[in-house]
This record gives sequence, C-alpha cells and structure tokens, in this order.
Amino acid sequence: MSLRVGIAGYGIVGKTRHRVLGQHDAFEVVAVSDITFKENSTTLQNINTYSDYKDLIDAEDLDVLFVSLPNKLASEATLIGLKKGLHVFCEKPPARSLEELYPIRDFLKENTDLKLMYGFNHRFHASIIDAINIIRDGSLGKVVNLRGIYGKSNMISFNQTDWRTKRSESGGGILLDQGIHMLDLMRYFAGDFTSVHSFISNSFWNFDVEDNAYVMMKSDTGIVAQLMSSATQWQHTFNLNITLEKGSLVLGGLRTSSKSYGEETLRIISSEAEKLNTKPQVEERNYDEDISWDEEIKCFAGVLLNSDNIENGSIDEALKIMELIETIYKADPEWKAKYYNESR
Repeated sequence: MSLRVGIAGYGIVGKTRHRVLGQHDAFEVVAVSDITFKENSTTLQNINTYSDYKDLIDAEDLDVLFVSLPNKLASEATLIGLKKGLHVFCEKPPARSLEELYPIRDFLKENTDLKLMYGFNHRFHASIIDAINIIRDGSLGKVVNLRGIYGKSNMISFNQTDWRTKRSESGGGILLDQGIHMLDLMRYFAGDFTSVHSFISNSFWNFDVEDNAYVMMKSDTGIVAQLMSSATQWQHTFNLNITLEKGSLVLGGLRTSSKSYGEETLRIISSEAEKLNTKPQVEERNYDEDISWDEEIKCFAGVLLNSDNIENGSIDEALKIMELIETIYKADPEWKAKYYNESR
C-alpha cells in the first residue's frame, strides 16, 4: 500500500515533487495546498486542493507531509505536521533561523518513530555522487582546500518586492536561499568548519537581505574553503573546485530542467607531484540527466519503508548548516551590528 502524501506549497518545487512522487509506487499524492487556490476542496488532477496548508493537514488522512512553503512557514508547518503524527520532508532552507529549529529538534527527541528529512538535493546530482565516492575511496588523497562560486541571475527576484527581499519573511538573502547548497556540499566533502571570516553585502539591491556573501572558512584539520554566493552574477553559475593531495576535482554546471546552469561536468585531475616533468592525467565526465530529485525521493522512501538511516538531510545536518550560516552572518562585524542588535 502506498503512503498517502500531502504537499504544502504548490509552486515550482511543489509541482516538481508531485511529478517525481508520481513515479514511485511507495507514494500517492492525495492533496496539495497553495495560497493561489481560492476555494478549499476544489480538484486538481483528481486530488483535493486547499488554500491553507493547515486545512490540508487537518482534513486529510495523511502519512507524509511535503513542505514546499516560503521560509517564514517552513519550520511552523514542519512542526505542525510532526505533531499530527506525520513523517515530514521539508525543502531547504529548513527555517529562517537556527532558533526556529530548536522546537523541532526537541520534539523529535521525544518522538523517535517519526522521520524528518530536509531537501538538499544537490548531494544527489550524479557529478556530486561521483565526486564524494572518489574522495571517500582515497585514490586522490585527502581534501586540501575548496573554492566555490554559486550565483543566480535575475530569477532570484531581488529586483522585485516579494517575500525573498524581506528579512522578516525570508530570514536571509542569497546565502540562505542558494548559497546554503554550496555550504552543504563543502561540509559534505570536507567536514565541519570552525573558523569563519566573511563580508556580507546588500549594497546593490539595497534590501535588508544580502545580495552577495564572500566567505573564508577553515576546519580543525586545516582544510580551507572559499565561497562566493551572489545574486549579481547575471548568469546562473555553479562551480566548485576541490584540491586534494594527489589531484583535484572540478565540478562545473548543474543539470536542471531549465538548463540555465550549463552542462553538468566533473573533471578528475590526477597528479604525481613528486615526479618532475610529468603531466597530470585528466578525465572528463559529462552528465546528461538530472537524477537528483528522483534519487532523493528513493532515499526518503528507504527511510520510511526500510528504516534506513537519514544520511543526507537529517535534523542534525539542518542544525549544523543553519549554525554555520548564522556564524557567517555574524562574522561580518558591520552585518552583525546592523541585523543582530549586537555590538561589533
């Protein structure tokens, strides 16, 4: 028997989740909600629709809730779903702030039978899967440093007065909206970072959320990471260079439905640095399909049906990434003083 699913929030991501869930026998989407639905209990593709996600949760006999709502509602809806006895899958970011996750963490400690997974689908891209496998097998040695650029064009909507430009509703700008993915990957490849320096700016769009974040981080083991998260890139950009002891990995582009990030590629560079006058060996891999959404749903199905461990997107991972983002914001003295009511 399929698990009965309700989707709270039916924008681009909610519709994508619906499409992918429909390809898995483990799930059956029975209802969706979105503020654009003017009347409750109208029909869409033979399923019930609601204008308020709370009505969806109250009225439907669900097993699983997918949360694809704006940031200001994400943690609230997640906790309401859990308290209703539902397993929950919530998109990133998990909340507007680290503090908003504490009630969820505390509830899960007392209700260990319920499962919560957060959507960090970049870990499930084919190029990322290959890269983590190479790092884990040790063939190129340990990670030395990482350098990442993740930028959006005007699709970020910072030139419009929508909720993403309002700190009270979004919690943050480009770093929380998109840079969170790159930070998650850097932690995935290199572990936790304990020393952080940053420069956070909103000087271009002049909203109270950042349009650019420049970050330097260092782990206790000496791994250094550099990130530029930008809403003034003008062209969608994804690039991550990982230097290892015996070579490097260069991740370029992401395969998406819009194809706006270019071709998804992985360049594997093997070097024998101890030998003079030797050219590095270079392997190029190209990926023609975005498997991330499907693979992530497969993983969630394994968690619910087979009691698999949540290795990607757990509440612990969510807490760590939100703590890192808060640390980055506060590492800039001017940003900290302006938006956290704390002295420099």
